[in-house]
Amino acid sequence: MRRPTLSVAVYLCLVFLSGLLVGGFGVSVYMKKSAAAKPTLEQRQLRYLTEMRTRLKLSDDQARQYKSILEDTGKQLHALHDKIRPEEHAVMERQAESVNAILNESQRAEFQKIREEKEKRRQQLDRMP
Repeated sequence: MRRPTLSVAVYLCLVFLSGLLVGGFGVSVYMKKSAAAKPTLEQRQLRYLTEMRTRLKLSDDQARQYKSILEDTGKQLHALHDKIRPEEHAVMERQAESVNAILNESQRAEFQKIREEKEKRRQQLDRMP
């Protein structure tokens, strides 16, 4: 009777160890994916403001003023980017035209696909908070 008990114990240990390995692998994959996720703009602003509040030892009133300054600056930078976006787009279009001029027909088709993929990714990023 000793032999079946030993076999059962070995199999249980193997099952337990395989569970540990699979679980450890799953956790490592999850941690890599969650670490790669970008924080939202609000999360980055909050983290920055918290760091400044701690390091500069800001009072509540100073922290509110600091936050207001950051918000105003963000609005100004956004407006500036909106203002230069048409010029930026024109420069990128001239670049694409120059590149197209040196490519053969099949390369042009592939280059167009690449540009469309990049545009799609850019639009997805623009929709993110």
